[in-house]
Amino acid sequence: MSDKEEENNQQKEETTSKTESSTVEDAEMEEDNLDYEKIKVLPGASEDGTLASFQIVDEDHTLGNALRYIIMKNPAVEFCGYSIPHPSENKMNVRIQTYGDQTAVQVLHKGLDDLSNLCEYIEDTFMAKVNAKDFATEEP
Repeated sequence: MSDKEEENNQQKEETTSKTESSTVEDAEMEEDNLDYEKIKVLPGASEDGTLASFQIVDEDHTLGNALRYIIMKNPAVEFCGYSIPHPSENKMNVRIQTYGDQTAVQVLHKGLDDLSNLCEYIEDTFMAKVNAKDFATEEP
């Protein structure tokens, strides 16, 4: 095994051990930093929970379009759309309708979790390439 391969393996092991030990600490800190006013269920939800609208504060099209895309990939979802009611307000409305297997709240939670996991994967892959210095520094 070359020195470079050994160094990469050692870096991976260090990253893994740091990640595992900080996961519990991160979860505890996350609970302390939760913003219970960030997402609100708007009036007009169905009684069975399959149709609901949510208002997310301080977000825009960046989250809206990505979240809509991820939620629509869920086969239990019949409709998902978002809107920004007014450009001067920092509010985004998301409407979710399911086929009945899951509630709109469950689908929203799953969508947020899936989007978060996707972002973590992209960040990890990017950082691995940067740390491996496996990229060109000259423009073509």
